[in-house]
This record gives sequence, structure tokens and C-alpha cells, in this order.
Amino acid sequence: MQELIEAKFSIGNIVKHKFLNFRGVIFDLDPSFNNTEEWYNAIPKNLRPRKDQPFYHIFAENEEIFYIAYVSEQNLLIDKENGPANHPDIKKIFSHFDGECYIPHERAKN
Repeated sequence: MQELIEAKFSIGNIVKHKFLNFRGVIFDLDPSFNNTEEWYNAIPKNLRPRKDQPFYHIFAENEEIFYIAYVSEQNLLIDKENGPANHPDIKKIFSHFDGECYIPHERAKN
């Protein structure tokens, strides 16, 4: 059985990619790789991350566009220098920015 690695980042954290020019807000995570082989094989072999680590779903942005990114933990850093993110979908999941990270909306109480 594969041992799960504890995630270094949390939902609501603002992160930036170590090598690519984008930053964003984590809105979901997978304990290990959970995407298609086609997606994985499209990554150049010398940049391909290990599959046995957390992968994060990110509301990503750069100077030109907003998009959704799927990124391995090894390629992310916390981004505390650049303030809140601007992705338009942030408000769908998060209620506000507390100065350090985004706070998810309260879940509906059953």
C-alpha cells in the first residue's frame, strides 16, 4: 500500500509556481496524482513531477490570463509577498482574504 505524504499546503493558501510565471489560490487537493496519463505525459520528461506527492487544484493567474492549474507540491512555494489574488472564481469558494490566506464560505448546516 502506498504511504500518503502529508500535504505541505492547505486550501486557501496563495502559492506561486517555482519555475512557471503564475500564482494562485489552492481550492482543492489530491493526496497523490489523480489526472490522466495523457496530461502527465504531456509534461516534458525532465520536468515531470513524481506522482506520489500531493497535487493541488489552483485558481491560477498571471499578467495575461486566469485559469485552473493542477500542480505537484514539489513545484509550489507559498506566496506571501504579492497580496490577494484576483482570479474571478475565488468568490465562488471563499468568503474573504484574511491577510494571509482565503477563508472558505461556511458550509450549509444540515
